[in-house]
Amino acid sequence: MAQTADMPTFKCVLLGDGGTGKTTFVKRHLTGEFEKKYVATLGVEVHPLVFHTNRGAIRFNVWDTAGQEKFGGLRDGYYIQGQCAILMFDVTSRAHLQEWSQLAQRPGQSYYDISAKSNYNFEKPFLWLARKLIGDPNLEFVAMPALEPPEVQMDPQWQKQIESELKVATETALPEDDEDL
Repeated sequence: MAQTADMPTFKCVLLGDGGTGKTTFVKRHLTGEFEKKYVATLGVEVHPLVFHTNRGAIRFNVWDTAGQEKFGGLRDGYYIQGQCAILMFDVTSRAHLQEWSQLAQRPGQSYYDISAKSNYNFEKPFLWLARKLIGDPNLEFVAMPALEPPEVQMDPQWQKQIESELKVATETALPEDDEDL
């Protein structure tokens, strides 16, 4: 953990395939806006995100990496000295769903369905990481960025169904061997 002007600072790497919303997710945190057009990230962009908590401010220097292989550049070098990562994948895409979802459900990790478009579970990944990195399970965000209204509204019944399916999935043991990866 680095300290910047008495503010705990962590390097967080955003990982995932191209088009999964990594840049949109970060921009939603930075400006509150939802970016509708897709522009592939070239290499990496680093964005400082400050969160105000009941224990003071903390900063995540978020490394938004290129998801498309041809723009990946120094991909392995981006992970050096990273304290945490957020792995994003499109649950509606079958391309890499099996490998990403197995990685996301390993012990010591957490999984959240999120949507930058609807603001659904928008803050959960950073809150979970902040609690783990600070070492305080009671840490809470006390101020959130001003968000533009969501582009879509979540149907409450559908949301309950997703949360029920997620509970079943998290309670289901994964196979022990990784030969399928």
